[in-house]
Parts: sequence; structure tokens; C-alpha cells
Amino acid sequence: MDIIQYIFITFLGLASFYIFIFAFAGLFTIRPKKPSFEVMRKYVVLIPGYKEDQVIIDVAKQALHQSYPVDLFEVVVIADSFKPETLEALSKLKIKIIEVSFELSTKSKALNAAMDKLGDDYDVAVVLDADNIMEFDFIAKVNQAFNLGFTAVQGHRIAKNTNTNFAILDAISEEVNNRIFRKGHRVLGLSAALIGSGMAIDYKYFKNMMKSIKAIGGFDKELELQILKETRIIGYLENAYVLDEKVQKAEVFSNQRRRWLSAQIHYFSKDFLTSVKHLFKYRNFDYFDKAIQFIQPPRIMLLGTLIIINVFSVLFNTEDWMKAWLYVLGAVVLTFFFSIPFKFYNFKTLLAIISLPKAFVLMFISLLKIRGANKKFIHTEHTGS
Repeated sequence: MDIIQYIFITFLGLASFYIFIFAFAGLFTIRPKKPSFEVMRKYVVLIPGYKEDQVIIDVAKQALHQSYPVDLFEVVVIADSFKPETLEALSKLKIKIIEVSFELSTKSKALNAAMDKLGDDYDVAVVLDADNIMEFDFIAKVNQAFNLGFTAVQGHRIAKNTNTNFAILDAISEEVNNRIFRKGHRVLGLSAALIGSGMAIDYKYFKNMMKSIKAIGGFDKELELQILKETRIIGYLENAYVLDEKVQKAEVFSNQRRRWLSAQIHYFSKDFLTSVKHLFKYRNFDYFDKAIQFIQPPRIMLLGTLIIINVFSVLFNTEDWMKAWLYVLGAVVLTFFFSIPFKFYNFKTLLAIISLPKAFVLMFISLLKIRGANKKFIHTEHTGS
């Protein structure tokens, strides 16, 4: 029994103190730098969508409203299986529409097909999901980051909606991840994690890199690993916001997490040994750290598991372990306290916490069903709430 406890407390303890360190670091400010040069780049905003008729028209309209010079950015909707009336409405906007159709639709296929048709007359690609809305000066802020010499930057995705308990939990989860895997990492000099949307990448580099990416799920993970393998730093723009629709139903929450967990496990098994080699041979800690992130348990599962373990420690009076497990739980609780924005400390969040046990069970079920989830397209439907 002690051997099992040692194994569990080692794994869960390391996972807990890992996120605690970066959450604490995220309380501090990312060290500002002065631009290396001042250049106004040409941007293409790529919006791939699969059957996103409910949201795409409004998103396309909003994407045109930027403070950046209109002759230096172009909005491109990559339309996969859209209705004729949706395509007609989009054609009336000052955007480009690229229609695509695949036997098996994926985001990476859509992006590759679009960039093949667009040519090379751009400096930076901004990638959005079909439900994302950029703030008015998003591209201008991205351009400032590229003037600092970054090849890729991640914007700050925030919730577009908090209309259900699961939407609130999803919004909080994203902010926790923003604090740990983006801001906290940048404060300590490491790369921010990409999310797959609300991100900007050097166009020619992105186009060339995407040719080798065939991922069905988690294309952003593969892209990120390749960037870090080349020892490039990914920046994070904490004050450049992109609104993102949060999942509203339990089944959508479960499907989305199943896809994410599957991608994480796939890329951990694929890249861990290579990352260890790069750590010792090239001192590439960034790449190794990314591989370690993939084995991190989801925050909801980690919190729920530790609560259950602490309850059992009290019930069975395992005094030798009670204090140790309490320290580990305390680290996770503090991580959430450091990471959750103050705007979520309200009565609505308190009501949403009631759904936490259900979310924990759904995450556990997702873990049991992840086999093969990374090899098939799982569409997250957006409603435009």
C-alpha cells in the first residue's frame, strides 16, 4: 500500500507543484522589451469553419473592424460544408471566400488548401476559429509583438459567453490555463502555449510548416512542438483579446475534452524521448517542458482526485500521509486562487461550482474513451450565444 501511495503522491505532487510554480509566476508582469524595429506588416486573417452557418457571418463582419490599416490586412473565410445562403451572405462582405470539401474534414487540411490558393503576398497569418471575435486593436498589438522579433504569438482568448454553468467552468478553465501555460511561462522566460486560434505566425514560416502537418486533432500541438524544437520562442499577448464561445452543454464539454486528452497523450508518447535528447544535447528546456505539459492531468481531474484522496485519508486515519496529501491539495487550491480572475468571484460562479462533480465524472469518462479520438474529426458546434 505504501508503494502505491509513493507512486501516486510522486506523480500528483509533481503535477500539482508544476502548475503552482507557473501560476505564482503569472502574478508578476512579463518583462517588457523595446521593439527591435518598426514595420507595418501585411496580415491575412484565416477563419476555417465546418458547418458554422450560425456564427460565421457575424464573425466575418467583426473581423473587418480593426484599427489596423485596411490595405494591410485581409479576411479569408475557409468554408467547408456551408449552406448556399450563408455563402451568398458572405459574398456581400469585403472578404475572400475559399470553399473546400474533404472526405474527412480537418482544420489543418482547410488551412493548407487556403494557403495554396492565396499565394505568398502576406507577412503574418492570424488564425481564428469560426466563433472568434478579435478586439478592435488586436492586429495592431500583434504587429507590435512581431516588431520584437517573435515568429509566433498567442493572443489572450477570453469567454464570449457565460450563460450556463458549463460555460462558466469552461471560461474559468481557459483563464487558469492562460495564467499557467502562457503568462506564467513567459514571466519565467519560456514559450507560451498555442491554443489553435487567436494566434499569429509568420506567414511563410507557417505555410511551409503546415505542409508537413497532417494532424486530425491537435494541429496546434504539432505546430508548437516543431517551433520549440527549432528553439524559437512563442510570445503571449496578455492584453490582446479574442472572444471565444465556451461550451454550454455537458456532452459538448465531454467531446471537446476527449479530443484534447487524446492529442496530449499522442504527442507525449511521440515527442517525450526526443525532447529528453534535445534537453541534454542542445539544452532545449522549452521543448522538454512542452512534452512534460502533455502528461499533466487536466486541472479539474487533478483537483477532484486530490479531494477524494484527502477524504479517504481522513476516513481511514492514515496519519503518515494526511499532511503530505494536504500540502499537495493546498498547492492546487492556491493555483486556482492565483489564476482565476476576480471577475469570476461571484454568485454565478458559486452556482457553477455545483456542476464540478459532473465535470469531474465527464473528464474521467473522457479519459476512458480517448483511444482513437485523435484519429477522427470531432466537431464542436457553435451557436453564436
